[in-house]
Amino acid sequence: MSDEGIFSSATKYPLKRFSINKAEGLEDAADLATVNDLIRVWYDHYPRNLIRGGYYSCSYGLKDFGISVPAAIRSQVTACIGWPSKAVRSLADLTVFDGFDVGDYDEYDVSTLVDELDLCDAVDQAVVSAYIYGCAFLTVTSDEDGQLVVVPRSAENSAAIWDGQRNRIASAMTITDATSKGIVTAFNVFLPYRSYQFTKVGGKWFAEVSETNYPAPTVVPFVSDPQLSRPLGNSRISRAVMSATDMGFRTMVRMEASAEFYSVPKLWFLGVNRDAFDADTWSNLVSAINGINSDEEGEKPTMQQVSQASMTPHSDMLKTIALLVASDTDLPVDSLGITMSNPTSAEAMAAAERKMTRRADRQNRIFGKQLKHLLQMLIVLRDGLTEIPDELKTARPVFMPTREISDGARADAYVKIAGLNSTYATSSVAYHRLGFSTAEIESLKRDESNARATSVLDALVARSKADDGTNADES
Repeated sequence: MSDEGIFSSATKYPLKRFSINKAEGLEDAADLATVNDLIRVWYDHYPRNLIRGGYYSCSYGLKDFGISVPAAIRSQVTACIGWPSKAVRSLADLTVFDGFDVGDYDEYDVSTLVDELDLCDAVDQAVVSAYIYGCAFLTVTSDEDGQLVVVPRSAENSAAIWDGQRNRIASAMTITDATSKGIVTAFNVFLPYRSYQFTKVGGKWFAEVSETNYPAPTVVPFVSDPQLSRPLGNSRISRAVMSATDMGFRTMVRMEASAEFYSVPKLWFLGVNRDAFDADTWSNLVSAINGINSDEEGEKPTMQQVSQASMTPHSDMLKTIALLVASDTDLPVDSLGITMSNPTSAEAMAAAERKMTRRADRQNRIFGKQLKHLLQMLIVLRDGLTEIPDELKTARPVFMPTREISDGARADAYVKIAGLNSTYATSSVAYHRLGFSTAEIESLKRDESNARATSVLDALVARSKADDGTNADES
């Protein structure tokens, strides 16, 4: 069963709600009920997911109070506050998947499997989507040639039902095609031991079943900040972040309106008839020399200029809003485009970094558990196994370090630990802590193995020569 996914450019309108009363090829009434439950779950969350996606892509609208912003400006402004995207990307950038550590002997050729499936890229996309919507999914399907395919799926076009007893997904759905008007025409459903591919042809639904022989849906969830009340996670673009973004946008628009109003000098001429001015007021303002005659009684007109309003109240309010966002997302306020009057100290910057790295380390542990499950699933499906091999139960997903540490500090720690534990010096753990990638570590391991083999061979040759010399002396 394939899972090609939707090309967003093909769908110009939001997807429409749908249901299935009957599908040719689907005979199990319980499965049909599950399918409709998944459709309902998807559509219940779809409007809010669209809103969050809009905030991430900076395509949200202005929520104006209708008090101080002129209609001409209100109708022309577009979103200019990218804090939601910053909240997502800053944490996602600290999750860099770098393959699996399966020990010195890769019996199941895991590294090749990771490369063939472009798993690192798929994980990167799933992580970003999980932070936007609260969760994302990696679906495992097969193409026409029977080769495994791993596709990252957004919660915007997917749904899942949680099994609280087994602490896993009970069933999942991914929408894979729709018309330009938002009518869903294809979707996949994943259940234990089987999956369905639904297609709509001529207004009629058809279902194709595929037996997976796997005891769980072949879908892996990536969950952001799971809680007991929300096992499928919470979005980084929280209601507080969206509300603060709206406030920041309104503040910027009010600044724009003030700038437009005071962009030219505001002049008041007292004692002058309005007929003294040309219709082209702008030309009067920018002309180098202007003059106004006295009136009939010889009174000369007087001029007063209205001073420009200060932008300080607007900028101060924007700083206050940015501090709220920084507090909610653990982002340094400097990263939100706000410069404080006092420079941020090194201690404050380190504290802000520690908050983010702690979050990232926790999330990497959560993602790592699902990646280990994904690896075991892929090997079982690829090799047609009936149970998970013992060798894969100790496999460990590897992420690049979340903290920025200098090479000198890494080397110093390496030397001190290796001096106390000689096995640490050539271990994968030490190499990862030094900042080497999985590919670099594999290359080092091969070089070490070749060096050991060469030294053993040299020792055998030397011993053989020594034995030959001893035998010659005896003869």
